[in-house]
Amino acid sequence: MDRYLLILSTLCFLAAVARTTIAFRARTFARGRFNFFAIAAGFVFQSAFLSIRGHEVGRCPLTNLFEVFVFLAWSVALIYMLVGPAYRLSLMGAFTAPLVVLLQGFALLAPIDVRHPSRVPPNPWLEFHASMSLIAYGVFALACIAGVMYLVQERQLKTRQLHSIFYHLPPLTELFAAITRLLWWGFALYTLGLVSGFFVGQPLPRVQILCAFGVWILYAAILNGRHLRWFAPRRVAALCIGGFAAALTLLWGITFSAQLH
Repeated sequence: MDRYLLILSTLCFLAAVARTTIAFRARTFARGRFNFFAIAAGFVFQSAFLSIRGHEVGRCPLTNLFEVFVFLAWSVALIYMLVGPAYRLSLMGAFTAPLVVLLQGFALLAPIDVRHPSRVPPNPWLEFHASMSLIAYGVFALACIAGVMYLVQERQLKTRQLHSIFYHLPPLTELFAAITRLLWWGFALYTLGLVSGFFVGQPLPRVQILCAFGVWILYAAILNGRHLRWFAPRRVAALCIGGFAAALTLLWGITFSAQLH
């Protein structure tokens, strides 16, 4: 039953991707409410899936790599629902939906939904640490998407080939301000999740600790370079994209070591 909810959620996000693709090919992209409502419906199905799976496993549904990818996709949709309208970046939905489809499509197709029965009771600190860290990943994903939007708009300005999408993108200064805020919010949430790991009350795998601190150092370096103006806005946008790709790779190591532990 829960898997069907996830399939319905993926179809909702896929509908948003299809609508955007058709508009891009017709060169008649216009900002509308369809994408927002499609993503909102997908988010509802995601939440229902996580609720049912959480009751089944008796804890926060982060017990295997399948659930981690779904929770990450849910975090991306959640942050978009909260941040997109606030920063007048409703076009971000056109870039958010493909990422969610990739994450959930991989989770559904890959043989990674392997149940790991636990012999210990749920640890509130451990679940807070894991869930907060993945919500921070959702914020980093939105920073990555805003970085893509920044580079797309900058390229159109340089080549002077202005497509219809250009007139629906926020100004570069507003996009860069959103990237900076998202980086700071993601870093603060990730730091909170990292600190909570010290209150778990049990030893964590060394690989998990090293990977987690690796992500923290990565984004700390990006923010430090932004604060000291070592990086131009274009470089910060590119680093957001590369940083999230690296963080996803490290997330695999964190999850794998946690399952072994």
